[in-house]
Amino acid sequence: MYSFQFLSRAGPATLLLVLCLQLGTSKAQEDNRKVMIMDLQVQKTAKANEEFPVTLKIQTQLRECMVIKTYLLSNTTLSGPSTFQQTLCLCDDNPRTIFWDFQSNYTTKIVAVADVVRESGICPNDKAVIPIQANRFYTIRTVTIVP
Repeated sequence: MYSFQFLSRAGPATLLLVLCLQLGTSKAQEDNRKVMIMDLQVQKTAKANEEFPVTLKIQTQLRECMVIKTYLLSNTTLSGPSTFQQTLCLCDDNPRTIFWDFQSNYTTKIVAVADVVRESGICPNDKAVIPIQANRFYTIRTVTIVP
């Protein structure tokens, strides 16, 4: 019985302690899922006028699917047989890999960009989300062209 009386007297201090503990643990419970994980794989060197492969592995840790538009940018003119832009549905259980083949005569910086877009008919049942904080993600690699 005495312990219950002690608790009733320490009520404000106990409430303050519980509040501080709750505020401290709420950050540990935040959702730290990454919206976009991009891995751009390009060889470091290539010969002039020869094709070299560019591979983009892209995934998300979100539970919801997203419609993304991926494309490549470069500081030089790239030539190759494939299209540089693709629109696809990205879900956490379905990471995507995109392949390109390019040719260049000069050392080139390649930027892979993924924009989260609002477009219907890409994801199943049109159930796709758009992140609130960011909708453009990119990664950069350099290919040195040797003679």
